[in-house]
Amino acid sequence: MLPSTEPIKNGILSRDVSWMYFNHRILQEAQRDNVPLLERLTFLGIYSNNLDEFFRVRVSALRRVIEYQQEPYNPHVRNEAIQQMKLLNRLTKRYLKEFEQAFEKIKRLLQKEGIYLIDETQLDEQQANYIRHVYRNDLNSSTYPLMTSLGARLNDLTDSGIYLAVKLFRDHPSKTEHAVDYALIELPTKEFNRFIVLPAQDGRTFILFLDDVVRFCLPYIFAGLHYDRFEAYTFKFTRDAEIELYSGIGEGLLEKIARGVKNRKKGEPVRFVYDRRMPADLLRHVKKKLNIDRYDTTDGGSRYHNMKDLMSFPTCGRNDLRFKPQPPLLTATFSPYGSTLEMIRQQDHLLHYPYHSFSSYIRILREAALSPEVKSIKTTVYRLAKNSKVVKALICAARHGKNVTVMVELMARFDESSNINWSQKMQDEGIHVIFGVEGLKVHGKLTHISSTLGDVACISTGNFHEGNAKLYTDVTLCTANEAIVREVDKVFTYIERPYKQASFRHLLVAPQHLRRQILSLINDEIRWARQGKEAYILAKINHITDEKIIEKLYEASQAGVKMRFLVRGNCSLVTGIEGLSENIEIRGIIDRYLEHSRILIFGGGGRERYYIGSADWMPRNLDHRVEVYTPVYDPQIQAQLKLILEYGLADNVAARIVDGSGKNRLYQNGQEPFRSQERLYTYYCAQNEAEQTQRPSNSNDHAEK
Repeated sequence: MLPSTEPIKNGILSRDVSWMYFNHRILQEAQRDNVPLLERLTFLGIYSNNLDEFFRVRVSALRRVIEYQQEPYNPHVRNEAIQQMKLLNRLTKRYLKEFEQAFEKIKRLLQKEGIYLIDETQLDEQQANYIRHVYRNDLNSSTYPLMTSLGARLNDLTDSGIYLAVKLFRDHPSKTEHAVDYALIELPTKEFNRFIVLPAQDGRTFILFLDDVVRFCLPYIFAGLHYDRFEAYTFKFTRDAEIELYSGIGEGLLEKIARGVKNRKKGEPVRFVYDRRMPADLLRHVKKKLNIDRYDTTDGGSRYHNMKDLMSFPTCGRNDLRFKPQPPLLTATFSPYGSTLEMIRQQDHLLHYPYHSFSSYIRILREAALSPEVKSIKTTVYRLAKNSKVVKALICAARHGKNVTVMVELMARFDESSNINWSQKMQDEGIHVIFGVEGLKVHGKLTHISSTLGDVACISTGNFHEGNAKLYTDVTLCTANEAIVREVDKVFTYIERPYKQASFRHLLVAPQHLRRQILSLINDEIRWARQGKEAYILAKINHITDEKIIEKLYEASQAGVKMRFLVRGNCSLVTGIEGLSENIEIRGIIDRYLEHSRILIFGGGGRERYYIGSADWMPRNLDHRVEVYTPVYDPQIQAQLKLILEYGLADNVAARIVDGSGKNRLYQNGQEPFRSQERLYTYYCAQNEAEQTQRPSNSNDHAEK
């Protein structure tokens, strides 16, 4: 369904506008004085990277609607898409100005710290000689201009690249030469960092964008071609990222996905961002070459683009300009000496990343790989780290004769190529790799370990990915509860044989029953409230955009159910509407870690029910993916989950009010500063400290070094 042309219609905020508001919260973090300077640059990089993906996916979908002219043709839908595109473009341009102002301010503040971002016109002779040395020894073999005015073809330009549009002048051309030519140069960001650090001078650090290094070297790059002057302007473009899956005779899903990824780079451009100082003739030339048309977003901006590279800005040895380190902890509930599988059989355990180390989960897999009692391991893979320890553990298990089954989601957007490569490696090692249900993404995060001593399962809110586990807040329940473990195994059976009916009494599983069960849980709270009893919902979730769920939450608010939510991303629910949503309070936390865990607590009737899982409240998660929520029955883990939510709701430093207005006001309750991510880390440190006192004095493993 297309969103309304207005931001809010019938009490529901447009999904795409709500996403723009979310990304703006990230941009706002880059402007806060209490965020360390280098972290503020990181937030600018995250904002830019998010915006690129938004245009590749969401705006591309709108563009396809606008350009669709075939039957059945609905002009109302097309006009609605055009108006929505205009609204998104206005927000993009507004935030672009804010982004540029934030970047300039951070540059000035960095100068006070002795870190100077300079351009090619500011080099002294010593620095210029250094850049010449870099060009002769390295850059010379990595820059290959395309003379577009002389007919060079622009085959396979990628939207991950950054380009210089170059205007070349001859002051006294011959009869066979042009006075002006045009060229494109792709910056060699695969061979070089985007930022070149110059030799330090008097304790000061000087840094150049790679763009400016190439600008300085233009006379050398075009040497021998008789050009006298050069002008160069940075631009980038974003392509439609939709993968087309064409049916091929005898072609499986793996082959179709692989071909679709290859074809993605041929997708139509949907956004073109350029240096606003680019001359009109050069701008027309570049747009023509890239087939930029009137339906594409064009933004004239500052000198530099593709600012996602700010996420890898040099630290310059200044860790004092970063967040204070919080090394992940080895969870106190796992003894360093015993069997993790046996400890899980005795009691449920909760891992909370990145406060707890992901190595605890790897330890479970490693033990399962080596244990003679373990017969099989099954797990789902949505995204994998570049050098995945998860895959290494699974390969180890296969080499020890275990039956290993891995469900790989080939349609994990922008990770398809990596997942295909890992799938082939695992198949080569004898691992049974399955690719899920065609037409349904498998998004649930599950591991099942079968053992003669008793089966165990791990159900997570996030990917089994050691890289993500350092940046994303996620929880993993490790349990031997027979009913839950049996149903986890049943989910794998459903994935392999989706035609076979499966029923679940404990797990909430999409697409079969999750929507109906969430609505039922909300209805229970409505019933308690109407009976005059206590009724409330606490939730931590990434996105709320499903209209039926939102309408049911509005109904619950009208019945008197108290709801307090932590929502990181898209939120189409609007709070504070008289007679509709007065009993709903929503805040979003943007801080050093990306809030990603999904935790639900339904408290009506004096009996709280706890769930963790992989699904957001969006149509795609509820209806078009295999998703899993698990109940949490252990009282100690329930208390820990509630603490996570209560800490988040008490945050008055990094939390912003999410009410549908887009103002993103900081939540302030007049109390002493409370930063939930810092307080949680302090809590887990204290928990481990208490556990440490009960261990042998030579044990020194409570923090991962």
